[in-house]
Amino acid sequence: MTVTADMAISLDGFIAGTGVTIDNPGGDGAEPLFEWIHNLASWRERQGMTGGEENRDSELMREWFDATGAVVMGRTMYDTGEEFWGDNPPFRTPVFVLTHRPRPTLVKEGGTTFTFVTDGIHSALDRAKAAAGDRNVDIAGGASTVQQYLREGLIDELQLHVVPTLLGEGLRLFEGLGAGRRLEPVSVVGTPLATHLKYRFVK
Repeated sequence: MTVTADMAISLDGFIAGTGVTIDNPGGDGAEPLFEWIHNLASWRERQGMTGGEENRDSELMREWFDATGAVVMGRTMYDTGEEFWGDNPPFRTPVFVLTHRPRPTLVKEGGTTFTFVTDGIHSALDRAKAAAGDRNVDIAGGASTVQQYLREGLIDELQLHVVPTLLGEGLRLFEGLGAGRRLEPVSVVGTPLATHLKYRFVK
């Protein structure tokens, strides 16, 4: 089992713009970070839609979906996505939501469940690992959630989809993480839409 984080990121290191709210989850000016995903066939499949482009970007997205057996996310990501995802969220796996506000587990269509975890990141990860079986656990976001797991050395592999755009300001993925962590490259895939970089943390 591998603990992963899979993030779209601008060339200058931002994963969201400024002014992130429930109504503006990507922040101001962040549309280019996500536009490349929306017409991929594998992404559209997970949204219950047909059509879309079958290309290397779509293959990589499908590989990530297929390899993921459970997801951990922060409460802000859940709150900003809840209305958009609707009754049939794209995860199709158990999702564990970090929160300070207890809430009963929600069972959705397509195999997605949302379990709200109030006793910290280690507990959420343990529960996700138990649910994932022999598949991966993905730390989905947002930035502060991924940063917490990075600081604790709990992420094994990091996949970055580097989009050729400059945001200039916003939320940086690697803000305040300190130095000393070493990574080794696993793969580099370049397409017209993004450069897909996968790294493994050296333990």
